[in-house]
Amino acid sequence: MTRLAALLLAVALLPLLPATAQAADPPPPSAPGARSAVAAMQPGWNLGNTYDAIPDETSWGNPPVTRALLKKVKSQGFKSIRLPVTWGIHQGGAPGYTIDPAWMTKVRQVVDWALEEDLYVLLNMHHDSWMWVNNLPTDHDTVLARYTATWKQIAAEFRDKPSRLALESINEPTFTGTSGDDENYRLLAELNRVFHRIVRDSGGGNTNRLLVLPTLYTNADQGRLDALAAELTGLRDPMVATTVHFYGWWPFSVNIAGYTRFDATSEKDLTETFDRVHDTFVARGIPVIIGEYALLAYDHYRPGIIERGEQRKYFEFLGNRARERRLTTMLWDAGPFLNRNTLQWRDPELFAQIKSSWTTRSGTASSDLVFLPKSDAITSRTLSLNPNGTVFQGLRHGSRNLLKGRDYTVSGNQLTLTATALTELAGDRAYGVNATLEARFSRGVPWRIDVITYDTPVLSNASGDTGGLTIPTRFRGDMLATMEATYDDGTNAGPANWTSYQQWDTAFTAYTGDSVKLTPDFVTSLKDNARVTLTFHFWSGAKVTYHVTKAGSTITGTIA
Repeated sequence: MTRLAALLLAVALLPLLPATAQAADPPPPSAPGARSAVAAMQPGWNLGNTYDAIPDETSWGNPPVTRALLKKVKSQGFKSIRLPVTWGIHQGGAPGYTIDPAWMTKVRQVVDWALEEDLYVLLNMHHDSWMWVNNLPTDHDTVLARYTATWKQIAAEFRDKPSRLALESINEPTFTGTSGDDENYRLLAELNRVFHRIVRDSGGGNTNRLLVLPTLYTNADQGRLDALAAELTGLRDPMVATTVHFYGWWPFSVNIAGYTRFDATSEKDLTETFDRVHDTFVARGIPVIIGEYALLAYDHYRPGIIERGEQRKYFEFLGNRARERRLTTMLWDAGPFLNRNTLQWRDPELFAQIKSSWTTRSGTASSDLVFLPKSDAITSRTLSLNPNGTVFQGLRHGSRNLLKGRDYTVSGNQLTLTATALTELAGDRAYGVNATLEARFSRGVPWRIDVITYDTPVLSNASGDTGGLTIPTRFRGDMLATMEATYDDGTNAGPANWTSYQQWDTAFTAYTGDSVKLTPDFVTSLKDNARVTLTFHFWSGAKVTYHVTKAGSTITGTIA
């Protein structure tokens, strides 16, 4: 059909007014059944990087899905799974765009397994969003025909499944070549309405199945939320929920611009995001699913980018705020949380914190690291406790309770470890973790505190090329937090030239115990024959400066 005919058809189905035109008319509340279903889905887990992987299930490093995996997920307290699926690479050509029957069988098998485990399932259209659906502005009729054909097949396949299966129209919708947000909102509204019509018209259980609609980019800025609210006003369907994604304050989530801690800025960003979502939808009786949440830097299991204690504070705070705002959360797990080969959590302590946050708060502290310089006399150390509504109950080392007064003191929320206790805990003062303590609170999970012996790290001269620079490093018990890079004239150096603090993984890495590495992107971004001063910031508070200079395809590093 022509573009004009397609637009007329869409208008006939439901008016495609700009979001601002309907903003004054609030969306009607969802039915009690929709609200109770979304509440029953809490907490949820994403089967990420599997059926959304390209070109196939195991292409992004995860093994084939098994029934045992879903049993494990259920046993860990999850009530639902989100099943991201990329359909387009398993389709034939126009006009039928037939989905490969073997692929459909695989997806149906996982849906059936999950339903048999009494899990809710949220099935979607995933990376298609940026692979072909994004071309809707410039190839409207073709994209709409393919989107329609795809959802007709999915709807027909799953029309008779139990109501615990929900359908999501599109993951992280984005459009290429538009004039701006007004056109983006109109195009997303068109997709969502076509999806809605197809599923509802397919009959069976789909006539009253829960349908989940995203904001533009699944972003929670107020304009995105208002545009989706306007869509719901037009649809007036009581069995609809909304979805956004959340990966934290971006500089903290990727470790850039010096945001190495879950600080007041990160807390404010999370709080305001969840409050906007609540006020726009939940307060009006419309349920919300945080369809993906985690930290961006954790996606490929690189836990060193965000320090362990700061991760825990983030997930503890997020879980609590979601409960307060009645938001259903679905952990994005592409493999870094649950090891699908062993069916064990890669970081059991972190998962325990996440799980605890579903039901209660936990106490934390200003840090989970206490550093003792190897060459200095040991003195007392003080941490600030964050009880989060709990009551501090004491410290434990292994099976032994530390003695208040002798081993530690508490004044208000200031916890002081005495020199006597730290001397005993440090033992022979070998570099690294000498002892691990647990700060226990009246509820939630304990807060881990590592007692670490260190000396200032030592870097060595090195040379490299456009493939990067490996700097031999003796960390001597310390851990890298971040790196600054500036030219001698004071301007910033590196790919992120808007900040002196460069991004971990993009500009530098430190995953091994013997080196810091500068990436090819960092090296190629440097000016020729202009000295760069690198300042490496370590978690002990130590700072080490280092010089690098690029000359053509060669880079040389020297100790400062």
